[in-house]
Amino acid sequence: MYRQTLRDFVEREIVPVAREYEHAGRYPTEIVRTMKDLGLFGLVIPEEYGGLGADTVSFALTFEEISRGWMGVAGILGSHSVSCWMINRHGTEEQKRALLPKLATGELRTGVALTEPGAGTDLQGIRTTARRDGDHYVVNGAKMWITNARYANPLPVLVKTDPTTTPAHKGMSVLLVDTDSPGFEVTKDIGKLGYKGTESCEVVLTDVRVPVSALLGGVEGRGLQQALSSLETGRINIASRSVGVAQRAYDEALSYAREREAFKQPIGDFQAVQLRLAEIATQLQAARLLTYWAASQMDAGRRMDTESGMAKIFASETAIRCATDSMRIHGGYGYSTEFEIERLYRDAPLMAIGEGTNDVLRTVVAKSLLAGKAVVA
Repeated sequence: MYRQTLRDFVEREIVPVAREYEHAGRYPTEIVRTMKDLGLFGLVIPEEYGGLGADTVSFALTFEEISRGWMGVAGILGSHSVSCWMINRHGTEEQKRALLPKLATGELRTGVALTEPGAGTDLQGIRTTARRDGDHYVVNGAKMWITNARYANPLPVLVKTDPTTTPAHKGMSVLLVDTDSPGFEVTKDIGKLGYKGTESCEVVLTDVRVPVSALLGGVEGRGLQQALSSLETGRINIASRSVGVAQRAYDEALSYAREREAFKQPIGDFQAVQLRLAEIATQLQAARLLTYWAASQMDAGRRMDTESGMAKIFASETAIRCATDSMRIHGGYGYSTEFEIERLYRDAPLMAIGEGTNDVLRTVVAKSLLAGKAVVA
């Protein structure tokens, strides 16, 4: 029933306008409003704070269905949800009671500011600092690729509260920055191949004063662990988005193969097209089941960095393959901006980069296997 509710929403309010909005560069304000009405901004927030308290499999279903309509819209909800999960998991009770009820309704929205111009995968290499000055921190630095930057408040920002500590992660913290503070500036939107609909921005912080009470969890030096734990949820998010993109690519390919005729017969009658359809469907279903399995591991209370990494790797690579094969089935029309497939083809590659590149995740998975921390059986 939950999936059907999401599917009806996507078919009614996202599918009819996605291509038009994306090509016009229009922000999906009306879609965001309906997501608020459906309570989706409270997806991962416990019921005691006014959220849905959804399990992780339902979380995965949500991003799969929305991405089937438009992956960019899923990004608006994705960064918000990862941040809410982090605040709920690591925040003080005062922080949770002050922020989560408003985040659950969408009255407040949020994101996560981790990446910098010189530090993406290597988060210990960040240069943004927070110097203690009485009952405030003074923050200086810059962040890149920040989703929801123009709408987020508060914005969790990964900083170095002690830049001299070795190893570096012991001096890293997360601050819940009020984006209305003097010195906080969104300097530009970054142009992208795909992933339109939501903004990805450069953010500069110049002598931004942040109250000590805004230190996530109230203890310095735990920022990297807080960020990395939230990325486990983020990888389920990305895997699910990938499944949604792959599903839409399959839907478009199947429909086109039935309708398009060549040599006086539907192209779906040709074996070459049949083989591609079968491969798309098989890979799609495998990606979906792997993603649900990883989500179920989190619901069971198990550490699932290996499982979420596997799901993210496989599902994102599947999305790229399915979009490419669907484009080939479409032939020249697949290259046209009048068909959905060219947008899917542009959106899919981000999934192999976001929340940890696939090559880095492969090494994470391998190290976990070699250390006996994960078992494939």
